[in-house]
Amino acid sequence: MVEGGSEQPYPRDLRGAAARLGASMLGLVRTRLELASVEFAEERDRLQQQLMLLIAAVGLLLFAVLFVATWIVVYFWDTSRLTAIAGVALVFAAAGAVLLAMRSQAARAAPTPFAATVAEFERDRAGLAGHANAERPPPSL
Repeated sequence: MVEGGSEQPYPRDLRGAAARLGASMLGLVRTRLELASVEFAEERDRLQQQLMLLIAAVGLLLFAVLFVATWIVVYFWDTSRLTAIAGVALVFAAAGAVLLAMRSQAARAAPTPFAATVAEFERDRAGLAGHANAERPPPSL
């Protein structure tokens, strides 16, 4: 009998063993789903924070770049306006290329989402395969 409750213990026959196995499997699946949901929430929060910081940074940098470019063009307006405009455009193109390369590198280096959940499922699979191999006699040579 289970202490402090009205639950009946599982019978000690094949049906009881199947019930215990089912309950254990449900508990295992529940634990893995809880882990996945926690990782999903963490990933969502991390991405949301990064997106907000990225939007704010891009907005501020766009204003700074606009004012610097305007200042350069206005400064050289009387002497060599076309050279100033071309120079500003080339600097923007080079900066854009560098940022795209950095973004590509960051995407490749990003950690795999749900890595802990996948690792737990892999350990479960290996454990079940180990138990299955332990119950099976080794092949004869």
